[in-house]
Amino acid sequence: MRAPLLPVSLLALALLAAACAPERARMPSPQTAGSTPANSARGKAPPPKPVWQARKVVADAVAVPGGRLHTVKPGETGIAIARAYGVSWTTLINANKLKPPYVLQVGDKLMLPTRQQVAQMTLEQRAQAFDLDIDDLITGGEPAANAPARARPAPGQPPRRTAAATARLPEIPGDAPAFRWPVEGRILSGYGAKSGGRFNDGVNLKASAGTPVRAAGDGVIAYAGDAIPGFGNLVLIKHASGYVTAYGHNEALLVERGRSVRQGDIIARAGDTGAVTEPQVHFEIRKGRTALDPARLIGGR
Repeated sequence: MRAPLLPVSLLALALLAAACAPERARMPSPQTAGSTPANSARGKAPPPKPVWQARKVVADAVAVPGGRLHTVKPGETGIAIARAYGVSWTTLINANKLKPPYVLQVGDKLMLPTRQQVAQMTLEQRAQAFDLDIDDLITGGEPAANAPARARPAPGQPPRRTAAATARLPEIPGDAPAFRWPVEGRILSGYGAKSGGRFNDGVNLKASAGTPVRAAGDGVIAYAGDAIPGFGNLVLIKHASGYVTAYGHNEALLVERGRSVRQGDIIARAGDTGAVTEPQVHFEIRKGRTALDPARLIGGR
């Protein structure tokens, strides 16, 4: 989560979503202009094949002067690699001088601290390996892409970047989407600054448990999981023009990483997972790493 003026923890923000007094605003119906029929309306066609799949990382790095060298394998993500060795995604980025958009390729060699260096880390430093936010999932949650044959870097050197490696895969064609609301419900917590220096990067919408949560626009599922405790079961969708939408606190996730979705498709069912006390949907719209006010982009009733 972003902290524009004062730091804000993800857990504090999620607690705020449940505690804030409801605002007197209503969200538009899911059947607003520009929406597409629900999944069931398109019949029982087989689901599209996932564009990519993630895999479990085995900590099999080899010892080299100054650290350990891990060879990236198909389906491994940056976050999963970092966690397998007990370090944060940020530590892995800095140690290998990775540059945005942080796309890994199969065969890349990543330098990691030695076992002794990890053992000497403080409890706070170790905890950082499991302290993720949405930006981490966006930048480090995509499995490594297959790469054309190319010269490998020497041990301890950062992976070389080719033109093919500078674009996140897959690309989502088209212009900026016209988003819609994922559920109908009043606002529990709106976008913006809150008391105590907190900041909500999205909006929290009241929803009954089990309510269908629909994709705000066409795109590809970039993440579906529960790696951020405060958000519970979370879905991220990557859209055209660098936009990403987030949907948190779901009781059930109905999509998997890499699945293509259309606006209005059901992607989850609302719930109260994470650090909230009543069913709701935390909804964000981001342009790159910048969180935007959904109400300004979509509008209300």
